[in-house]
Amino acid sequence: MNETRKKIIVNEIMNWRKNRMLPEHYCDFLLALYTEGNEPENMREPAAIKKIHWKNHYLFLMLIPLALFLIHFTELSITLQMAFSILFVLTGIIFTFYFFRKGILLQIPLIASALILLLSTVEFISRLFPERLIVLYIIIFLNCFLWLLTGWKLKLPSFIISGVLGIILIVISIFVY
Repeated sequence: MNETRKKIIVNEIMNWRKNRMLPEHYCDFLLALYTEGNEPENMREPAAIKKIHWKNHYLFLMLIPLALFLIHFTELSITLQMAFSILFVLTGIIFTFYFFRKGILLQIPLIASALILLLSTVEFISRLFPERLIVLYIIIFLNCFLWLLTGWKLKLPSFIISGVLGIILIVISIFVY
């Protein structure tokens, strides 16, 4: 096969990979086949770009103390606190989907969203129903079940383990107290 045809095919496979038209391992196989084991130059990502991705991920961890500060240490109304919490959780979820589509590490915004959701729901339920412990157990159980479901759907063992351990601790807590 002549070189121009190979370049056209390799570029097309890389376009499929970029737009996720084929699974990544299929694209890797086809690229290895058509390039005879040599990785194309434009497929390599510089180290500086990878470092930028990591730095942007840690900004999501800053949402947790910010949400904690807005919920616990300010005298904002409960509706404004709920609005901020919903905004933070939605931001984390939107960026999780964005990172998932780009093939970038998605655990950090997902963890930040899960923790903010847990903190805000526990705070709001404890304010709205201060004497009803069963409602608090139900909300925590729903959060753990959501973690379990997210871990199963996205194949994230950390979320599966957290969900299972959370449910076990809730059950133990209910029967001990």
